[in-house]
Amino acid sequence: MSGMKVGAVIITMGNRPDELRALLDSVAKQDGDPVEVVVVGNGSPVPDVPEGVRTIELPENLGIPGGRNVGIEAFGPAGRDVDILLFLDDDGLLASHDTAELCRKAFEADPKLGIVSFRIADPDTGVTQRRHVPRLRASDPMRSSRVTTFLGGANAVRTRVFADVGGLPDEFFYAHEETDLAWRALDAGWMIDYRSDMVLYHPTTAPSRHAVYHRMVARNRVWLARRNLPAPLVPVYLGVWLLLTLVRRPSRSALRAWFGGFREGWTTPCGRRRPMKWRTVWRLTRLGRPPVI
Repeated sequence: MSGMKVGAVIITMGNRPDELRALLDSVAKQDGDPVEVVVVGNGSPVPDVPEGVRTIELPENLGIPGGRNVGIEAFGPAGRDVDILLFLDDDGLLASHDTAELCRKAFEADPKLGIVSFRIADPDTGVTQRRHVPRLRASDPMRSSRVTTFLGGANAVRTRVFADVGGLPDEFFYAHEETDLAWRALDAGWMIDYRSDMVLYHPTTAPSRHAVYHRMVARNRVWLARRNLPAPLVPVYLGVWLLLTLVRRPSRSALRAWFGGFREGWTTPCGRRRPMKWRTVWRLTRLGRPPVI
């Protein structure tokens, strides 16, 4: 049995108590040493949780990255009290009892592995949506591979990554915070794996139904580029995404929200700029996703 200590961070708005309890039960059933859990109420009270689960209730909603960062620090600075942190959506459910042990073995076997992205599957159909496979060639969700980003509510991170590159970008609030962390981790020499055998059940949803989704996605896409890309790639990356957005023919209201967010991304502070090395650009390209798409 691996000696790596595993913790879990779950943020909640307090509006899915039954799903949260089911998730906590699935974490408690994990093989190996118990997983220590922190539930963060993001601007809301935390529903009743089993004995031994720690809770933090924030007075305001800090957004997804802000809430998760509070959960990380609950395990000591940069989460150093544990070796691995699981990040799980509060309406998800770990499909198997061996997920924590698979994580321990994966990180122990590969010292440069920094992040593992789980496969998300619908609990009724078992289907994994293409958007939940974090690579361009997403037609076979059962194929595990190295990737360049990960899924925010179904992943495991070696806590040394946070010590090396910092946490998630608080200011993003929602959307693309995972890619921001992924690019910084890759730039520091860490690798990211998508593992189809580590499964989180999660109901199929369409976040694009909300107008705020389109604004956040566009704004944070600009921030992502401004913060992380070498200057010559910033207009290329954003130009490609502008064209892709238009090709997808969103509704007029969605497009209006998207362009509002795009403008906001250029006119508001995006946090510290740390452009990745050109060798990291080449690494992303070799992994199948050059940072222009």
